[in-house]
Amino acid sequence: MRIIYLIDFNCPYSYIGFERIKNACESLNLDVEWEMRSFELESEAGKRPAMSTTERYASKYELSLEEASSKIAEIEEIAHDDGLNINFRDMPLTSSKDALRLTKFAENMHPEITLNLVENIFHSRFVKNENIADNNVLTRIAIESGLEESDAKKIIENNYYNIEIFLDKEEALSNGITSTPYFILEKNEERLIIPGVFSAEEFETALKDFNSGDIKNKTFI
Repeated sequence: MRIIYLIDFNCPYSYIGFERIKNACESLNLDVEWEMRSFELESEAGKRPAMSTTERYASKYELSLEEASSKIAEIEEIAHDDGLNINFRDMPLTSSKDALRLTKFAENMHPEITLNLVENIFHSRFVKNENIADNNVLTRIAIESGLEESDAKKIIENNYYNIEIFLDKEEALSNGITSTPYFILEKNEERLIIPGVFSAEEFETALKDFNSGDIKNKTFI
């Protein structure tokens, strides 16, 4: 089975959904080929935080700061129930582009460590509240995930894989995808689309039925 996962490192639901579907695959002992597609949500963000996550959430969804804070607390609670000790409200809102570029490089050249890299970037971002747009932080994560320091610095400090990041998002938008996460399951020329985050049990059921050929819908909603 092949699973294409569309994510952004600024999206807490991407973290939650990624962990749920990965854990479901492990629980079912599925042989999976993974492919990451990037969808940069905060393309205007820079390398240093310009506003708090609460302020950005309020602005993006036209909420008051109090309403935004309440929504963020709900997201954190969902993650905590899954064992992900995220602190979304204090996350520095910065660019995710370099982290996405690094992940595309890893997937192309070192696919065996890519899932670990993705997990470590998410953990750095949401649990440790590190600035993944900082070259030193991202290089350290890359090394801890199994990449060579020279390779990581080469990608991070230059513009490699910029076009791949752009094309991933353009393709997603052309297919009507405007948010993350998004999961596409493929097997024997069959395809199942799972838009958004579902419960761990629902992910497991969808994977089990799709793998066995029992699922009837092409889109799991």
